[in-house]
Amino acid sequence: MPVSHFTAEEVRAAERATGHLLTDGTLMRRASHGVAQVVIGEFASTGGCYGRRVGLVVGAGDNGGDALFAGAELARRGVDVTAVLLAPDKAHPAGLAALRRRGGRVVAALPADLDAVIDGVVGIGGRGPLRDNAAEVFAALDPSVTVVAVDLPSGVDADTGEVHHPAVRADVTVTFGVLRHAHLLAGPQCGRIHVVDIGLSGTIGRQGGPFLYSLSDTEIAEAWPIPGAHDDKYTQGVVGVIAGSHRYPGAAILASGAAVTATSGMTRYVGSAHAEVVEHFPEVVAVPDLSDAGRVQAWVIGPGAGTDAAALEVLRTVLGTDLPVLVDADALTLVADHHDLVVGRDAPTLLTPHAGEFARLTGEPVGPDRLGAVSSLARRWGVTVLLKGRITLVAESDGVVHGNDAGSSWAATAGAGDVLSGIAGALLAAGLPPIWAGAAAARVHARAAALAARGAPIGASALLGALRPAIRELLAGS
Repeated sequence: MPVSHFTAEEVRAAERATGHLLTDGTLMRRASHGVAQVVIGEFASTGGCYGRRVGLVVGAGDNGGDALFAGAELARRGVDVTAVLLAPDKAHPAGLAALRRRGGRVVAALPADLDAVIDGVVGIGGRGPLRDNAAEVFAALDPSVTVVAVDLPSGVDADTGEVHHPAVRADVTVTFGVLRHAHLLAGPQCGRIHVVDIGLSGTIGRQGGPFLYSLSDTEIAEAWPIPGAHDDKYTQGVVGVIAGSHRYPGAAILASGAAVTATSGMTRYVGSAHAEVVEHFPEVVAVPDLSDAGRVQAWVIGPGAGTDAAALEVLRTVLGTDLPVLVDADALTLVADHHDLVVGRDAPTLLTPHAGEFARLTGEPVGPDRLGAVSSLARRWGVTVLLKGRITLVAESDGVVHGNDAGSSWAATAGAGDVLSGIAGALLAAGLPPIWAGAAAARVHARAAALAARGAPIGASALLGALRPAIRELLAGS
């Protein structure tokens, strides 16, 4: 099953539903123990925790209480623990007393030679950037210090993943029971994420969309179309690609090449770059005119295809079919002025904008709430929307959203979107639902970029060249 990510209010409701486990402090004790154990684990490979020096940055409320109780447990294990109280009169009283009983000290400023710092400033209820006193504490830390965030890095919005400035950038984030939206939407800010079971699994529930999920490599590998004993090139899916031109053939070559590589079916190309496409990929059946295209099971249209009247007419014809259609690049520019082409379309429709194209479609910037923006457009237009980025979001009209963290930004290069379109289009033709086609394509696209880059910048042709090894690696790992 895809991994669920929950809103702050859904988490709070689950905590309230535990009854006495919340009110008698059991949840906090479980949470703080989890934090302490993660910190101890960070020290395990370098000689253990005895004699280590850990600092706490403590805010008001329960998040600060988690940090204080965790500090008390660490002090009991022989760790030298010091705490800065950002709001001394609002510090969790029981947590502060426990820290002091175990020998932890309250200080005006953290010492310079710390091994780790626990961020207990604010939790999922936090809003906006770090206040000045907290920002000063984190700014003064040695860059080598391991920062462990309680629940979320302070300064990160739990529901939108917006990273305010200044905010804590954590090496490790310890969260409780379930993942929050921000653990995916602001993944780079969170570092490695540990989920500690505190007893919420039986009480957590959904309260309304969007519903954010992430897929595992295994789930994507299991969904990837693999030829069976009785398959042929037609049963595996025939994808049609309308992209590029004789003058600008790059998009046509990249999108068609990606479609060829993604599945074992068949790729047809339509456009004036037909000779260039066949030169690079002779297995593609390429023709100049749509009327000669032959039968396909899904279309990819738009990358480098132009925005003139002729391009609009081709787009109108393709969207007038009952086939799945992926709409990208220039075709999105046309759709921005002709919403009627896709709104309420009965057949599966996957729009794949980057932030600028999204703004043209909607008339306003994406904004900090990317999840809300993409989910809203999918719902209003009755289509599937893939919003590109380091964190790619694929939203269905029913409120379900699949997110993928690329793990890097090596794919942020010209032409990479053409490759993504070819992959997703081939998966559509093979029969995957649009949300799965988009999410699976985003995952292998990111893996291919990482394989191609190996720590150095790449172009889209190198990304395309690494696509087959990326798919092989994904399938082998399943």
